[in-house]
Amino acid sequence: MGIVAGLDSSPDFTRIVVCDADSGAVLRQGYAPHPMDGAESGGRPSDVDPQAWLLSLGEAAGGGLLEGVQAIGVSSQQNAVVPLDSQGNTVRPAMVGGDKRAQVAAADLVDALGGREAWAQAVGCVPQAAQPVTKLRWLAKNEPDAAARTAVLLQAHDWLVWQLLGRPVRRTTDRGGASGTGYWSAATGGYRPDLVELALGHQAMLPEVIGPSDAAGTTPEGLLISAGTGETMAAALGLGIGLGDAVVSLGASGSVMAVHPEALVDQSGMITSLADATGMHLPVVTTLNAVRTLRGAAELVGAADLQGLSDLAMKSTPGSHGLVMLPYLEGERTPNLPHTAGTLAGLRRESMKPEHFARAAFEGMLCGLADALDVLRGRGVDVRRIFLLGAAAELPAVQAAAPALFGAQVVVPQPADYAAIGAARQAAWALGVSQGTLDPRNPPAWQGAAAQVLDPGEELAVGQAVRQQFVSVREQTHPGAFRP
Repeated sequence: MGIVAGLDSSPDFTRIVVCDADSGAVLRQGYAPHPMDGAESGGRPSDVDPQAWLLSLGEAAGGGLLEGVQAIGVSSQQNAVVPLDSQGNTVRPAMVGGDKRAQVAAADLVDALGGREAWAQAVGCVPQAAQPVTKLRWLAKNEPDAAARTAVLLQAHDWLVWQLLGRPVRRTTDRGGASGTGYWSAATGGYRPDLVELALGHQAMLPEVIGPSDAAGTTPEGLLISAGTGETMAAALGLGIGLGDAVVSLGASGSVMAVHPEALVDQSGMITSLADATGMHLPVVTTLNAVRTLRGAAELVGAADLQGLSDLAMKSTPGSHGLVMLPYLEGERTPNLPHTAGTLAGLRRESMKPEHFARAAFEGMLCGLADALDVLRGRGVDVRRIFLLGAAAELPAVQAAAPALFGAQVVVPQPADYAAIGAARQAAWALGVSQGTLDPRNPPAWQGAAAQVLDPGEELAVGQAVRQQFVSVREQTHPGAFRP
């Protein structure tokens, strides 16, 4: 069928992979950081001129990288909002990332619609500070002139697709990207313009949501551009996850998502109901404490790094000699305990050793994520295989404990640009459908991610006993807080 490209514009850089359209084999790669003003002051800026994304895209594609490419898919950071005026010019820089500025705006919006349950029913998620709908509320309150001039709302991947197509009159997005905005419902497949008005103070033009295998259009040079999607959905497509699969991401905070055939409405707000890039759904449950738990533990026991903490933990045994850590260091979302702190239980003289504390940190982090998995399982989500992502997934202490604590086969994929690969797979799908060689309901069957596969095996019973120990301490310390 030829060759296709996937372009992933993350918060910091652009990555491009060029793939064989039939097998998914990566043929060429490009990379360039975004030129960022003020980035040297530490931390990521909350406002970014979207032209920076185009500049790094051009640099990453240099040296003839895209020669012979027939179609491009675009994946991009989620939660970025690009407000445009009626002429298509940016009203102000794009509002990106986990924008702490908008925390008050999020609480305002929750109250304005009548509480968390009302939002869960309306769009499948409760407003958080990072979400586009919350940023619109912040804009209306803090920059009313810019809010008043805002006529069109795009996300990062929508804006990039529109630019690649030469800024046509038609503006498009996909279900995956739209489902994270806070004003599109994965359950109904439709926008809630009333929520845009509630946040921004007036209506705005929203991009047309096109199907997973649809093309957004063709560039002036004749290059097919697929629908594009958010980074989470693109990574799921690149990994090749399907029904029965879940993905556990180990960052400072953690997240658990799974593929499910229908949207889940969760009135507690623990589940964020996203759509994926294939026509299915991606319910997501977040924990606030994952690798930050390990970093804190490493500092406390004087381990040089996480590998050192893992080596120490491996000197202990499952159950950490009775030590149990509830890792709620930043408060917690799952269970909903925003103002709590962590707990260390089961201290006895024989358990007061660095290796047992180190093991308890790993078990506490993984049991917290197992709680998040149980939220999904409790709603009928089938989880038979778990993909474990993030640098911490390589640690021996994580790999030793995760299969038995999660009660499922664990797959640790080799590091790769899965979001860019997913974007390329989407491009191959749209190209195949346009040529009549692929089914619009099924993406091309690409080779899955190269991975290490870990089974719970004989450790399952021991792991479940450790898990029960954690649950008992959680229930004693925070009775009734967790209701999966």
